Amino acid sequence: MACFVGVYGMGVMGQSLALNISHHHYTLAVYNRDGDKTREFMQNKVQETDQITPSYSLKDFVAALERPRKIILMVKAGTVVDLVTDGLLSYLEEGDIVIDAGNSFYKDTERRMKHYAEKGIKFFGMGVSGGEKGALLGPSIMPSGNRDVFNDHLKQLLKDIAAHTTTGDSCCDYIGKGGSGHYVKMVHNGIEYGDMQIINEAYFMLKNACGFSNAQIADVFEDWNRGRLQSYLVEITSKILRVKDPCGTGELVDAILDEAGQKGTGMWTAMDALEKHQCVPTMCEAVFARNLSAQKDERVYAAREFGKQAEGQNLSPKILQEEISTFVTDLEQAVYASKIMSYAQGFSLLQAASDTYQWNLDLGNIALLWREGCIIRAVFLERIKRAYDEGKVVNLMLTDEFKDEIKSSVAAWRRVVIAGIAAGLYVPTIANSLLYFDGYTSEKLPANLCQAQRDWFGAHTFKRVDKPRDESFHHIWEQM
Repeated sequence: MACFVGVYGMGVMGQSLALNISHHHYTLAVYNRDGDKTREFMQNKVQETDQITPSYSLKDFVAALERPRKIILMVKAGTVVDLVTDGLLSYLEEGDIVIDAGNSFYKDTERRMKHYAEKGIKFFGMGVSGGEKGALLGPSIMPSGNRDVFNDHLKQLLKDIAAHTTTGDSCCDYIGKGGSGHYVKMVHNGIEYGDMQIINEAYFMLKNACGFSNAQIADVFEDWNRGRLQSYLVEITSKILRVKDPCGTGELVDAILDEAGQKGTGMWTAMDALEKHQCVPTMCEAVFARNLSAQKDERVYAAREFGKQAEGQNLSPKILQEEISTFVTDLEQAVYASKIMSYAQGFSLLQAASDTYQWNLDLGNIALLWREGCIIRAVFLERIKRAYDEGKVVNLMLTDEFKDEIKSSVAAWRRVVIAGIAAGLYVPTIANSLLYFDGYTSEKLPANLCQAQRDWFGAHTFKRVDKPRDESFHHIWEQM
């Protein structure tokens, strides 16, 4: 009997997704360019009850699928996707469907869609979030491409294998045309970078400004996870801080080198925001923080040259014991307000992309797709959905859902940033989230002087506050 769907790529994510599909009673074929991986998967992971057919050649893999063929690619983003899709082309027929479920750049996805369309083959870009566990138990799924093909051939499968909320809603839905699925996943990852760095800075301040042990910091995060900051990332952070080092004494986190890796999706988000003239400092600073962390040897040298005890710095001492409780309360407010800013930036970027490419993104629905299964899942996302249900959103910070909380947090937020800077601690996302708030809520900024400078050296012209905005002016600032 022909299989309903095929999975190409037997890495960790491909194996987990294949098992997820099988557990939902769909027949599937699997293939990997290195046949040993397929054999290992079949021997070690697949049960007799799983309806999985292994294939050891592309020809056999494609032949094992019912028409129209549906192939999910779980391969590394970049040139590998092009190599795989080019190899598939000679075996596919008009009407077949190929779904790229990796972390591909959305513009690459749109290029591949056009290439496949010339052959009559439907290509989909599909963001998948949740890691290995999510792929197995139910990830957040963000597909884009032809809506009719999605509804007729993919909708039921993808909704079944996605994560589900406590009310039974699937964390998968059609995103839009073109590469919008991969774009939404890219911004999701940018927000993820921001979330993680905000949490990292809270940990850093509790450890270095308050002098807390890892166990005490874990207690703080556990407490936060019972409130409005409840999220997957806060939850796992509280658990990470309690794990003992199997190779030494103390907690494992203290034995981990402070160099953070990255795969590029955060950088893509920052670069895309710049192209669209959007302001996303929280995400950008999170990327920069990882870049700076990688410069370990330089940082060690610089620390010796400009140590925190160096003459003239006059850094404030740690938070006084009697002030620690108040500081922890302030820090929760600063973290929450920074989180709102990060999501406000991310959703503004999504709206800008939707307008630019005419994707007609349903941003409230996208928030719910992230409610379960993905790395940034949090109760907070339900509030974003409510904010969009209330009407048009210019910026999340301006909505009734969030603005009162922001107002009540600003004083504490400022105290936290001041304390961090006074102690010489690196807290870029919390600080720049506050600066974003200050800039966005400023009726006037010093851009008038910037424009005067531009007009002086480049005759770029300027607009006047007392004239219509469609009129431009140039001034001869200095006689030659």
